[in-house]
Amino acid sequence: MASLRCRRDPCGVICLILTYFSVFYADYVVIQYVLIPTYTGSVWCSLHGSVFNLILLLLLACHSKAVFSDPGMVPLPDTAIDFSDLRSQSSRISERGCEGWTVCSRCETYRPPRAHHCRVCQRCIRRMDHHCPWINNCVGELNQKYFIQFLFYTGIASLYSLMLVVSAWIWRIRNEREDADKEGEESPSKHLIVAHYIILLVESVLFGVFVMVIFYDQLVSIITDETPIEHMKNRLMIKDRGASSSSSSSSSSSSSQPAHHSSHTRKPKIALLREVFGRGSVFCWLLPLHSNPPSVGGISYSALPDYDV
Repeated sequence: MASLRCRRDPCGVICLILTYFSVFYADYVVIQYVLIPTYTGSVWCSLHGSVFNLILLLLLACHSKAVFSDPGMVPLPDTAIDFSDLRSQSSRISERGCEGWTVCSRCETYRPPRAHHCRVCQRCIRRMDHHCPWINNCVGELNQKYFIQFLFYTGIASLYSLMLVVSAWIWRIRNEREDADKEGEESPSKHLIVAHYIILLVESVLFGVFVMVIFYDQLVSIITDETPIEHMKNRLMIKDRGASSSSSSSSSSSSSQPAHHSSHTRKPKIALLREVFGRGSVFCWLLPLHSNPPSVGGISYSALPDYDV
């Protein structure tokens, strides 16, 4: 039911419609007003058309996988769990090596480390990055790969369409100078073509810059092994510690904090990337294929502070 409520999110549905409309509109303009008039009778028309539609096909495939894949929802218990004695047993739970596991008051269940509750999906998501309305789903442990692939191909398609429109516009300007006598006959269609060019240019620039910024942020969060939610909570924790302690204690804690942070063994960057994209070759990372995590026997979690959100 939570996933169905997420699918009916009005903002997410509008963003899905806008995404598919933008993709099909870009394909229509590139084929009808860029490639056919510019490269008619040339092999470049078929080549550019095939490559551009292949990019759009991969874009839509990755987007569909990100939309309909499970982001890593924490399963709900079959029966209600009694959490009345949780506070009294919290010290014993931590002594048993279960630190990092918390209780979600909304889902009323235990959740593993790095899991957070999404108010839109109304479920706890493992290694939740954020809820993205453009896929009408959360970006979590199991679908982050497809989301990053969607961003990558959207950026490539925006750059490709931008290059095609600029080249077609330059070609049209040169032809208009050579055929100045036909300018009055082609003026109605000329204004329509220019309007499509401008709209596609604006769409390509806006979506291209937007997705590449998010793409870079996603890669940084993977390499640093810290989601935006965890980064924000770490900053708040450091700020609270600095505000509550005195000047002397704050200086000593600040000097000891980096040593504690460096003592934590961080995984290699390639290992962190394989946790998201799988153990296959780098070429397989570009395809929306299902890949098993590199760890054997389930997902391995990094040791992080015990967040209670």
